Amino acid sequence: MPNTNEVKVEKVEATNERNHRKTFKGIVTSTKMNKTVTVDVQRKFLHPLYKKQVISNKKYHARDEKSICHVGDFVRIAETRPLSKTVCYCVVEVITKAK
Repeated sequence: MPNTNEVKVEKVEATNERNHRKTFKGIVTSTKMNKTVTVDVQRKFLHPLYKKQVISNKKYHARDEKSICHVGDFVRIAETRPLSKTVCYCVVEVITKAK
């Protein structure tokens, strides 16, 4: 009997790991595509050798199903299944609107 309980616990842990998705916060830089926005995500990290703070930017294409985002909005994006060749993220929420 203990073996069946252990198997059930392992399955639950596996589903929790599978539901963990990467999320980023960034600024919308382009809305020219249909239902897709370009989000610029800024990342700060310490340089491994020189111990100085380095800023790197990366652009992600995110799905905006309702077309509610505009250029300059601060949004949160989350990882999803591949929706096209370049789109693997979707817009979760608009944190602040652009002025």
